[in-house]
Amino acid sequence: MNKVIMILLSIFLPPIAVLIKEGVGKHLIINIILVILGVLPGVVHALWVNMRDK
Repeated sequence: MNKVIMILLSIFLPPIAVLIKEGVGKHLIINIILVILGVLPGVVHALWVNMRDK
């Protein structure tokens, strides 16, 4: 998927961005917990997941 779209999704809907990139797994669970604790940690985690090389 286009990187610009993934960055925008990471900012506005972090769990959806992680779900698209990684699927259902540990990163999605971690991101949902981080979003519940505070939106900024969830955004940072989503950006990290989507921008890292895999």
